[in-house]
Amino acid sequence: MEQNNIGPQTSRFGWLLLVLLAVAAPATAQRTGQYLLLFRDKTATPFRVDQPEKFLSARAILRRQKQQIPVSNRDLPVVPAYVQGLRQAGARVLYTSRWLNAALVEATAAQLPALLALPYVGGLETGRVLNNARVDQTTAPAQQSNKFGQTEPIPAYGAADFQLRQLGIDEMHGQGYRGEGMLVAILDAGFRRANLVPFLAPLFAEKRVLATYDFPDRETNVYNDDEHGLNVLSVMAGELPNQFYGPAFKATYLLLRTEIAATENPVEEAYWLLGAEFADSTGADVINSSLGYTTFDNPADNHTYADLTGTKTLVSRAATWAAETGMVVVASAGNEGGNAWRHISAPADSPGVLSVGAVDRTGLLARFSSVGPTASSQLKPDLVALGQGTALGTSDGRITTGNGTSFSGPLVAALATGFWQAFPTLTAAQVRQLLRQSGSRATQPDQQFGYGIPNFGRAAPFARAQARLAVFPNPFQDADLLHVPLTEVEQAQPVVLRLTDLAGRLLAERQYATGQAVKFSTQTLGLQAGMYLLTVQNVGQSRTIRLLKR
Repeated sequence: MEQNNIGPQTSRFGWLLLVLLAVAAPATAQRTGQYLLLFRDKTATPFRVDQPEKFLSARAILRRQKQQIPVSNRDLPVVPAYVQGLRQAGARVLYTSRWLNAALVEATAAQLPALLALPYVGGLETGRVLNNARVDQTTAPAQQSNKFGQTEPIPAYGAADFQLRQLGIDEMHGQGYRGEGMLVAILDAGFRRANLVPFLAPLFAEKRVLATYDFPDRETNVYNDDEHGLNVLSVMAGELPNQFYGPAFKATYLLLRTEIAATENPVEEAYWLLGAEFADSTGADVINSSLGYTTFDNPADNHTYADLTGTKTLVSRAATWAAETGMVVVASAGNEGGNAWRHISAPADSPGVLSVGAVDRTGLLARFSSVGPTASSQLKPDLVALGQGTALGTSDGRITTGNGTSFSGPLVAALATGFWQAFPTLTAAQVRQLLRQSGSRATQPDQQFGYGIPNFGRAAPFARAQARLAVFPNPFQDADLLHVPLTEVEQAQPVVLRLTDLAGRLLAERQYATGQAVKFSTQTLGLQAGMYLLTVQNVGQSRTIRLLKR
């Protein structure tokens, strides 16, 4: 069964993701390695922050506008001439990064000095090669791995009931929020046979896999590698009537392979960065990452606990940047609680992410769940959910259980998806904060459970109390269609909309029936550039917001 893969999007802004050479790297007796070359500036870029449509999708721009997040210099693509210069100097350019202002290249050690000598190259991220050699992925490793946790078979009926009710997902579904219209990016190690298993059949039949990409192998096929990402996807999006459901089983998904399960090299943090940039530019609302980084195959690359400040490792910086674009980023805390390391892993130390630990069915902390604080004394994890005995699906079509924060994290990410669908006027930062506020230990958070187990039913009243009137885009132009998202309470009543100038003169009045989407255009009004007032009236209240016409 075919899905909508990345092909159509690559022609529009795919160069943000990959700048592949059409020819193979020069033959050499030396082994090649991958390096992140940092550029000094973006001064010669042909792109501008006031023309984001040149490098971001309409959905990505709208997500920022809704949250009043401006496009910044960090969002601009790298200078194309710099990329061409790297090629001319003999490097094979694999990808470019907007946020890091860098290029991931393949080169030999002998080529490196000439690349670093280029006037626009400012140095190397980490100061060393990011991998020892290219990994042959033709033989996929077995799914069982202490890198991700183990799975055990269970009876294939009603398996997800406990983990959904624990988070109040039954109430969320009962109110009609199952992820419709939301876009979720999953960054993982592979989604083996996800397009063939019965518990994901509706996802593919309804063409709700918007795009796929495999960053290590530079291809769109993500269905032939590790199955860890499939397990994660099943926890979030599974739909098998009377047997198994995920909290956000009607959301749309981006399936992005950034992790090589057979190895652990720093280049995987670079792939994570690229995957997050892809999610941003495509317009994702939520990122789930059941990945964490502390130790590597080469001990010289290992992170120390002192590195876990949320600002030092590449992957944690990338997670923070992703959150700053208005996405809700959820990261598994890690499975190191039972060994000498004990602490959370990167990017769970990022202050911009919801890091998620694991509990068992009695609410006790799973012995493997990584704990806080960060090296900068930040409280982590943020939340916990069922991670010991979590129901999930496997690549052979079975429903099983798995242990690991890899599976508690996706439950919270899917909860965040439905919660944000229910309250679309919230910002990503508000979604994170309200879910923390809904935690079972919110009044006494600690470094093991964080704020505890979140719950939709407890979070919803907080969201209603914090609901604000929002209109987007704002500022607007004549050609724009303006949207006024309302809460479910407001949608249950008729709405009257009035547009006036600052002197109080009525320019337009519209009425909307119960449940009708509040959308309108000012194109026929002949408005001059300047400030206007929009008033929305319903359920016995009246609220006004300023609109700027450009």
